[in-house]
Amino acid sequence: MNTGALPAKHQVLQACRGELQEGNPMLRCAHELTALHERRLSAGCESMDEIDALRASLVRDIDRWITVQLPPAHGAAHVHTETMGAVIDRMAKFTAHAYAALASASEWDLWDAWQRLAELAVGYDDLAAEVSAGVRRLPGAS
Repeated sequence: MNTGALPAKHQVLQACRGELQEGNPMLRCAHELTALHERRLSAGCESMDEIDALRASLVRDIDRWITVQLPPAHGAAHVHTETMGAVIDRMAKFTAHAYAALASASEWDLWDAWQRLAELAVGYDDLAAEVSAGVRRLPGAS
């Protein structure tokens, strides 16, 4: 699917898995968000606030980058319920959970984790195409 200026879902998923392509700030942030979610899965309660603050900063970085990459949305474009940074953060979270499930989950939990990631990746691709075409806008974007 053509997502315009935004990376396609396979590129985001590769970045989340650590296969980082240089030069794209959103993909770098996706990679870093996944690493933070992996830390969160194994961290004690005392480091959660620090991890979440770092995640919030990366989400803001993505949202700022997206704002300059996209053309203005059409006047009648519907607003999406969350920012692109929030979507990428969830993809990073689902990636971390899916890989953790490989080692420790039941077969059903493993299937569920990978299914959630696959569905979100398709949703990301659809959203990226819609915002690139100007028929959907992101919260906070004009």
